[in-house]
Amino acid sequence: MFNPSKVQERVEDRKEGRRWRLFHATDFQSLMYPCFIFCRLLGIFPYKINASSYEISKPCQILWTVIMSVVCFCTLMTVYVIKNSRWFETNTLRRSIELCVFYTFSGFIVVATYIWDGPRMRLLQTILKISSGLPLETYRKQSMLIHAKDIVCFFFLLVQGLVSLLYLEYPPLLKVFSIYITMLVLQIDMLYMNCICVLKACFKRINDSLTNLLVMNNKPHLSRYNYQEQRNFFLLELKALEKQHLLVNDAVRMLNMIFSLHLIATIVTTFARITFFLYYCIMLWQNIFQLTSSQKLFCYIFFIASMMFYLMKTALVVWACETGKDQAIKIGIIIHDVLNSINDMQIKDELKLFSLQMLHTTRRNPFCAKGLTVGAPLFTALIGNITSYLLILIQFMKMFISCNE
Repeated sequence: MFNPSKVQERVEDRKEGRRWRLFHATDFQSLMYPCFIFCRLLGIFPYKINASSYEISKPCQILWTVIMSVVCFCTLMTVYVIKNSRWFETNTLRRSIELCVFYTFSGFIVVATYIWDGPRMRLLQTILKISSGLPLETYRKQSMLIHAKDIVCFFFLLVQGLVSLLYLEYPPLLKVFSIYITMLVLQIDMLYMNCICVLKACFKRINDSLTNLLVMNNKPHLSRYNYQEQRNFFLLELKALEKQHLLVNDAVRMLNMIFSLHLIATIVTTFARITFFLYYCIMLWQNIFQLTSSQKLFCYIFFIASMMFYLMKTALVVWACETGKDQAIKIGIIIHDVLNSINDMQIKDELKLFSLQMLHTTRRNPFCAKGLTVGAPLFTALIGNITSYLLILIQFMKMFISCNE
């Protein structure tokens, strides 16, 4: 159950100096600590973290403004160079399209992230508040996944970027810029996924509390006084759960509003990169690039590693949204189970109000981006479209080979 006194004691215990440890989170801040650290290293976290709140840090905000301006300028210059520079004349039109899509949408993500700084801070504050009632065991289980995911993804991109600096035949500044914006987009994706995992835990907490209420209500009572006392307790806890459910759904709506443009741009970038990387692997297999064996091996490794990275990142986001949706929908199922097992009319009326609230707040999938539902159907459609456009590109490649012959 959501006990305010226990929550306050837990918050006070954490304020007294319980230090953060890797894979041993005790609250929302320690759970998000690796993600916050990596965002701060990239200069995109303009907040000061206090014991129970977030505030805008003026020096960090100035740094973030400078970074955003530089990224926008570099994006425009890069797209211009790709279209007009002689260095890119040897590259095909398809390579130019892939690079333009990547840099344009990555720059768009940076601008959208900068614009939503204030609402994102309020979202973190809201999630911090509603997740304060979660048990410590939930945070520890969540930290095993979230900390490992954040650290592995960050250092994978770092190592891949350092290797590409040595082997890829691109201008050094372009390679550094590509590494930076890729890591920036990754951290925003990880922040979104981490928030969904915490909200999913909040939904699960409501499910567990409803189940416990059902078990307690089914216990036999010896006297009318005990029945009245149990019924009053049931109603109080049920109203508290309704309020908690409403707060969690408000946080979900804020999350969808803040990250919707970012998600759409990320999906488009993922689609373009995976499609063209698969196409480049096929071109390497056909030996169209006319590279040496060592160069060809490195390109194979680079393209395959990049495709696996984008696929795994998208799969993790989809998994978080799907499991969060399951927990949100499960609340309605438990409410109807409780409704069918109770004869008290006052409790039935309160449960019907809770069910009506579910209909207005939780839809088939609460996680969406401008009408685009983030879930397993989206991932399936993404794979299908990648396959379709890859076949089209292969047809163009066969025509190119035939014309040369």
